[in-house]
Amino acid sequence: MTTSRLEAFSDGVIAILITIMVLELEPPHGASLAALRPLLPVLLSYALSFVFLGIYWNNHHHMLHAAEKINGKVLWANLHLLFWLSLTPFTTAWMGRAGAAPLPVATYGVVLVLAAMAYTVLQQTLIAVPGQHERLAKAVGGDAKGKLSMLAYVSAVPLAFVAPWVSIAIYVGVALTWLVPDKRIESRVAEEEAS
Repeated sequence: MTTSRLEAFSDGVIAILITIMVLELEPPHGASLAALRPLLPVLLSYALSFVFLGIYWNNHHHMLHAAEKINGKVLWANLHLLFWLSLTPFTTAWMGRAGAAPLPVATYGVVLVLAAMAYTVLQQTLIAVPGQHERLAKAVGGDAKGKLSMLAYVSAVPLAFVAPWVSIAIYVGVALTWLVPDKRIESRVAEEEAS
């Protein structure tokens, strides 16, 4: 099987998740800047989640571009990732409405941990497809950035019960490290296409 239908389906799901999140945003009840102040946590939570979904979409695209084949295991691994990503609108809304309350911030982090783990499972499942081109495995390498991100999320979850703003800062920090697209896969594909 080729990756085109899987990529199209995943693109559609991520687009729907972003749409759901934006539809959750309520306009202010007044016409002044002061009317926006109570909505600031909701808007910031939305912006952070938009960036995270954008990062997953971008890296998912690059990963599938480097893969040539998929199988049934990849389909299920992809659905596993999409399941955890589909919880993003819920945790985004809860964290945004509750402000920096410990349980919503921790729950947001749990979804980030599980989505990161699911992405890693998908990546490894793609690499293991019989006859798969080795460029994805070479590009991913030891995936230090992915492992460090997951470690940061895991540390931020219990920290949310002590210092929720520190956990949020960790989530933002991880997002900033991934904001610049991961060049490992793109570089590997370009090298092979040039030769």
